[in-house]
Amino acid sequence: MRSTTPMPGNPWPHDMTITVEDRPQTLLELLWIREAHGLRPVGETLPTNLADSPSPAANPVDSETHERWSNAWARIWSEVLAHSAAELDPTAFDAAFDSATSLAERARLLRQMAGPTWDDEFGRGVFDDDAYREWERRGFDSHVSTRPGMLADSPEHRDVEALAAAWRRGLTKVVTIPCRDMHVRQLGSRALLVTDEVRGDSVEYRKALASFAVG
Repeated sequence: MRSTTPMPGNPWPHDMTITVEDRPQTLLELLWIREAHGLRPVGETLPTNLADSPSPAANPVDSETHERWSNAWARIWSEVLAHSAAELDPTAFDAAFDSATSLAERARLLRQMAGPTWDDEFGRGVFDDDAYREWERRGFDSHVSTRPGMLADSPEHRDVEALAAAWRRGLTKVVTIPCRDMHVRQLGSRALLVTDEVRGDSVEYRKALASFAVG
């Protein structure tokens, strides 16, 4: 999001650029795994449960796998969050698809851009599950139906004063997750994680933006 030219009286600073990642696929996958497989990861800053609770996985795993997944979940979550907060190298995409780039280097660059995933350690098979497909479909439909029709109707324009103040302190990205309650967490020196509920509530969103501190 950016205003292209200075406009007198416009509260959005013309040079303010904010990225809103409102459907972070890798984070969504981790949240589904945690609940659909009944994992019990341990951590002080883990998000709350999903607002749209998924059905139990149609393909449950054995107790040994369940324990390994529970033990690994919080670590993978932290790794994925860190990548979500990172600034992407604007030259990486061009380099990956440059005709002079080798196949091996292209694969490395694409993995770097995609960041860590559950698949890296446990494979993609867990998502070949009817329960996941149904939950994913519901989430996508809800996301499409609730998106603002115009950019001016977005929460960022609604609460632009608080957003601009946070941007001046270093904020460049907001990541949202569809979890319950008012979960807020600063991610490094540039990003903020909030639940959809926080972003949808002007009072709570302004509080979350006000909590963002210089890294």
